[in-house]
Amino acid sequence: MPSTLRFASLGSGSGGNALVVSAGNTTVMLDCGFSAAETQRRLVRLGLQPEQLSAILVTHEHDDHIGGVARFARRHSVPVWMSHGTWRGLRPMFDDVSVNLIEGYAAFSVGELHIEPFPVPHDAREPAQYVFGDGNVRLGVLTDTGESTTHIEAVLSNCDALVIECNHDAEMLARSKYPQRLRARIASRVGHLDNRAAAQILSRVKWPGLRHVIAAHLSEENNSPDLARQALADVLGCQPEWIGIAQQDTGFDWRDLS
Repeated sequence: MPSTLRFASLGSGSGGNALVVSAGNTTVMLDCGFSAAETQRRLVRLGLQPEQLSAILVTHEHDDHIGGVARFARRHSVPVWMSHGTWRGLRPMFDDVSVNLIEGYAAFSVGELHIEPFPVPHDAREPAQYVFGDGNVRLGVLTDTGESTTHIEAVLSNCDALVIECNHDAEMLARSKYPQRLRARIASRVGHLDNRAAAQILSRVKWPGLRHVIAAHLSEENNSPDLARQALADVLGCQPEWIGIAQQDTGFDWRDLS
């Protein structure tokens, strides 16, 4: 069967995050860091209605990723998947919500999507990032990660599309007005990837079948789309314009892997 996988972003950054992935009649949302009303507005922009969602997957408990999950899921009767560690700190928030717990990062399926969670170093209880597939193509998502691991690179190898964090430029962060403690947290091994670190990961997992690369979770204070694009383009040997950017206000439109 031909592939039907496609993906789009509702928005990406410290002000809120949500990504949608669709294969055939199955559509899931990864994180929901916006209000329920704003999430619905952004879904409509992509031609989706809440009742079309089969699931919401959660990466971790930070508010820019989970702030709207419980209310949206409750309002629209959408089941939620998250790790045990994430759920343990949020149980009261998810009363009357159908929650499915991910056991030891084991792979699972939602409708026509095969979903592979994997662990990442980040300052959260039990964070997970995900690879999505339909049996023909694979989409890898890696954000909110302080550094790479051999396991991360193994999981992301041979993906046909990658959404990868380019949170900050290291020099801009060092010169920023952020308090020293916040700068240290962002740059730490459990913080966020800078452009150079993201490019190094990309250099290890790229393959000739890679068709889409999106830079995500850019800091509005300590990065720029041009810097992120150039870092990734240098590794791929492509024009910077080929690299997509997940914007905070507009995310990015549908990307097709069919």
